[in-house]
Amino acid sequence: MLLVPIILAVAFLTLAERKVLAAVQRRRGPNFVGLLGLFQPFADGVKLILKEVILPIMSDKLIFLFAPFVTFFLSLSAWSVIPFGEFAIFVDSEFAVLFILAISSLSVYGIIFAGWSSNSRYAFFGFFAVCGADGQL
Repeated sequence: MLLVPIILAVAFLTLAERKVLAAVQRRRGPNFVGLLGLFQPFADGVKLILKEVILPIMSDKLIFLFAPFVTFFLSLSAWSVIPFGEFAIFVDSEFAVLFILAISSLSVYGIIFAGWSSNSRYAFFGFFAVCGADGQL
């Protein structure tokens, strides 16, 4: 009940953003897939599903493949406490704001898992810039 409307809303908000950016940059934009570009989000979804999965050679493959699911699950679970109407409440909680803050702070771990499991030095450039070469804060 919650997943499909949110994904569709994000897809069409992305389409609106791309149209505005195309207008600002004076280029054609995503107007050629269907009527006024309305099928562009579906074409983007098909392209995303059919893309080849590229795994780094020295990566921890299980964690590398699991990291996007962690980020996606946590971002969708934050929507579960947001009321959409008087009777359209998925989870009614007194601690909804605290839950959203906690989930949004946990969603960083999916990105950290992907960078760490890729076994690449480039994924840790930001970490070393903050902590120094010895890894100490």
